[in-house]
Amino acid sequence: MADVFGTIRSVAGQVARVEVESENSPFLLEILTSPQDSSVILEVYWQSGSTCYCLVLSDIATLYRGLKVIGTGSSIKIAADESLLGRIVNLFGQPQDGQGALAPQKKLEVYSKTPPLNVVSKSYELLETGIKAVDFITPVLKGDKIGFIGGAGVGKTILITEIIHNVTQKYNGLSVFAGVGERIREGQELYQRLSQARILNKTAIILGQMNENAAVRFRVALAAASVAEYFRDVLKKDVLFFMDNMFRYVQAGNELSSLLGNMPSEQDYQPTLQTEISALEDRLTSTKNGSITTMQTVYIPADDLTDPGVSSIMAFLDTAVVLSRSVAELGLYPSLDLVQSSSVNLSRIIIGDEHFNALVQFKQLLELYNRLSHIVTIVGESELSAWDQVLYNRAKKIINYLSQPFFVTEMQTGLQGVYVPRQTTVSDIKLILGGKFDNIPADKFLNTGSLQEAKF
Repeated sequence: MADVFGTIRSVAGQVARVEVESENSPFLLEILTSPQDSSVILEVYWQSGSTCYCLVLSDIATLYRGLKVIGTGSSIKIAADESLLGRIVNLFGQPQDGQGALAPQKKLEVYSKTPPLNVVSKSYELLETGIKAVDFITPVLKGDKIGFIGGAGVGKTILITEIIHNVTQKYNGLSVFAGVGERIREGQELYQRLSQARILNKTAIILGQMNENAAVRFRVALAAASVAEYFRDVLKKDVLFFMDNMFRYVQAGNELSSLLGNMPSEQDYQPTLQTEISALEDRLTSTKNGSITTMQTVYIPADDLTDPGVSSIMAFLDTAVVLSRSVAELGLYPSLDLVQSSSVNLSRIIIGDEHFNALVQFKQLLELYNRLSHIVTIVGESELSAWDQVLYNRAKKIINYLSQPFFVTEMQTGLQGVYVPRQTTVSDIKLILGGKFDNIPADKFLNTGSLQEAKF
């Protein structure tokens, strides 16, 4: 007989109240199941006396009052090893792609501790994305945490999918994709794109989409982190960790907090907001065994960057790629907000003198452009001085140049995708800043690759 056993007394939404009848009590986060139905999965979240409040991780329709449950003596584990590469699985490592059963040799704890400081490592190797705006404005290092931040419909998922396409083909390591609370079709599209690009065999996909309950969506990000840690620590590989969407992870935690009756904090967020984010983000770090480079989309509710949930996530990021609705409305993709996007890597030591000097010069020109834009809107460009007109148009040409067609949107746009090396982007922008293309209209720079390939 199991050491822990009891009976379900009530089920409210995704929370089941269990009366413990054994002498031993379950530990926090222990999984309970039913001897009559092994598909029942409950996770002990909180205990008061002989009463346990459990999160329902399985189909809620299988639960009823009076159902007997027993302890398993274990927390959530995801069945995973190298066999996960090229497959789509759920929170428990069960295949979701219709490609047959998996026979993994290992089970990984979903909950693990942050690596100790004596094994944490930092790399200063630049990771090229082939996307001009990202490589020039917000350069990325291997092992960084990068957030693609924006409201609905500004191209977050498209941008992260393009980076998956560009980076993983040249990358020697492995990739993990965590789908947290996003659309089901996006998981299907990602699977098809990775398959067509012939990089699926280097990627593990763990999904907890928006049709899943909040408890599953909340835990699936932790399960994906465990897989990334296995690739890093056991296989000693460099890992690319993609997550779409980090805000949905926060949102799922908020839903669970409300269900459990916790007192809300600022703007109705859960009081454990910072702890929950750090429990995930702090695990996704580089060690002496290998690196984990994290790229995550972050949804902004009501386009409000000061939202506490978004601000809490941004505190953990090395690079914030902010996507703007006003830029997207101009037809400029990727729709980077060139002012609000930022990176900790903007130093001469990391990106080199040439890139740093070009970026500083462009930032100064962009500030002038934004001031002149107000005048142009009111009285027209012709009212500017001759020199101001020249500078205004140079800035406009660089802004247009930083747009580019993507490989993953070729079917929708009819434009062939391009990959532009970072050094080429820097050299091209230097030429524009130097006035070499002053006689060419700004519109000619839209959706181009390098200037050498552009048809003027």
